[in-house]
Amino acid sequence: MHDVLDFDAVSIATALADAARTATLQYFQSGAPADNKADQGFDPVTEADRAAERAMRGVLSELRPGDGIIGEEYGALAGQSGWTWYLDPVDGTRAFVAGLPVWTTLIGLVDATGDAVMGLIDQPVLDQRYIGWPGGACLMEAGRKSPLSVSNCQDLRQATISTTDPFLLSPSEQGAWTHLRHTARITRYGLDGFAYARLAAGTIDLVAEAGLQPYDMAALIPVIRGAGGLACDWHGRPARLGGQLVCSASPDLLEQALISLRRAAN
Repeated sequence: MHDVLDFDAVSIATALADAARTATLQYFQSGAPADNKADQGFDPVTEADRAAERAMRGVLSELRPGDGIIGEEYGALAGQSGWTWYLDPVDGTRAFVAGLPVWTTLIGLVDATGDAVMGLIDQPVLDQRYIGWPGGACLMEAGRKSPLSVSNCQDLRQATISTTDPFLLSPSEQGAWTHLRHTARITRYGLDGFAYARLAAGTIDLVAEAGLQPYDMAALIPVIRGAGGLACDWHGRPARLGGQLVCSASPDLLEQALISLRRAAN
């Protein structure tokens, strides 16, 4: 694995998040329309999504012109350095359109082996920025920096768990999730990437989702691991980019959840 700190990736990710904030906040709760980018159903995209990704790509063209980029709205740009930035300018566009402050901007840095090594989850409305790197994670809020640490929850029966929308899951995945929901103490929905931020902060104990894209996951994995949590697929193997993801505050809690999730693992 590369040494991510060789070029101060956190500072660059911070510059990207600053640029995205400027682009997104002017559209939030503005009544700006959402377009549909899906061939079937409705998958919203707004000018905030597009403007934020353009702004971040502009920063990278100046600060890291040799790096690759994979973004949700404008696709892939090949690089030569071995590093690739994964950008999701508005993760939770449905929440954004509904005027709910639980959408985030996701910025992940991935090395040449495909490992996500640094991540940033930004919630501009709350002025909260969750940053993870090998061996640590922090929350930047209102100019203050504090360490992030997952909870000490060991028992699914005492856990607060989350998935964005159970209706996005396949029938077998829904069955696995239903078992978790009936066992856990509290279940919350509709949070997208913000659920993982709050897992890193210790207020949510487990998040399980499926059908994720690489740009959905690249920022999340380093933040969870940096805060002391685990990020795996539904088999229990270390998470890779895309597909099914379960993140947990503790190994015991993860193993209890995997009893159900493995039945629907891809």
